[in-house]
Amino acid sequence: MKKVTLTLGMLTALASTHVLAVDQINAVHAFPPSLIYTQSFLEFVDKVNERGEGVVQINVRGGPEVIGLSEQPDAVRNGVVDMAYTAASFYAGAVPERDAMVASNTNAIYARENGGIDLLNQIHQEKMGTYYLGWFDSGVSYNLYTINEPSIDAEGNLSVSGLRLRSNPVYDAFFQDYLGAQPISLPTTDVYAALERSVVNATGWTQIGLKDLNWDRFLNYRVDPAFFSTDMGVIVNLDKWNQLSAESQQILQEVAIEHERDSAEKLAALSEEQQAALEADGMQVITLEGEVGERYAEAARDATWERMRRQMERHPMGLEHYETLIEKFNDL
Repeated sequence: MKKVTLTLGMLTALASTHVLAVDQINAVHAFPPSLIYTQSFLEFVDKVNERGEGVVQINVRGGPEVIGLSEQPDAVRNGVVDMAYTAASFYAGAVPERDAMVASNTNAIYARENGGIDLLNQIHQEKMGTYYLGWFDSGVSYNLYTINEPSIDAEGNLSVSGLRLRSNPVYDAFFQDYLGAQPISLPTTDVYAALERSVVNATGWTQIGLKDLNWDRFLNYRVDPAFFSTDMGVIVNLDKWNQLSAESQQILQEVAIEHERDSAEKLAALSEEQQAALEADGMQVITLEGEVGERYAEAARDATWERMRRQMERHPMGLEHYETLIEKFNDL
């Protein structure tokens, strides 16, 4: 009986050790689960948990209802949670180099292959104490959407007169420095109510997800050309990353690189489908033609690069990597 008891005890101890050996990662996401971008992140989580069974598991704790979207990056940096799927623009003060993604004219496939994302990861580690795992859902551009028909001046330029323009850190340099607007900063979760109550009558948003948010109930016009690229990605607390087993790190990084490619390709097709669906439902397109349109798109990029330069100059590293980032995140 003593031998049986001893054997059972040893088996229990071994089983407990096996359970504890699985690396557990607590994660949050910036947006509600109904949004296509969050669904993409949850697909990534499922891939990791399937491939990492018995090795590493991601436990999703929730979205902005758990930790506010703007507080999530600091929560990762401080170790409150291990991982967040978030927009890099939410921590621009710590990593101004994130504007390389915002102003990019390409996607993660290009930036991963030429070392751009590895460089961005190095910068995240040095400046923020986080590991930049991957740039997900990249290459999706933005447009300006309005409730009322936008005004075009005599030279064909977009006029911001009368626009109560909702903004966030992604758009501010373009909207303020080039368009000359005084935008109202609102988180994504507050925009529906702001549109409904006419607190704002225009907003920037990506070419995907407008219907998911139900903003298409109010927004009737889209201004072309498009500009920018999404800057959604996954950051991991650096201490947590370094505590993971080599096998866990390998699984996470391999799946992240695969998901960068898969999500970029999937969302490129979905972007065209959703824009066509909005037009079929009555959304009208206002196109800035010729040189005016070219200046509009170029101004979005140039204003963002200039913002990156100004903010980088305030950091001890200065403009190190500035030109390299522009090169690696753009097919010029």
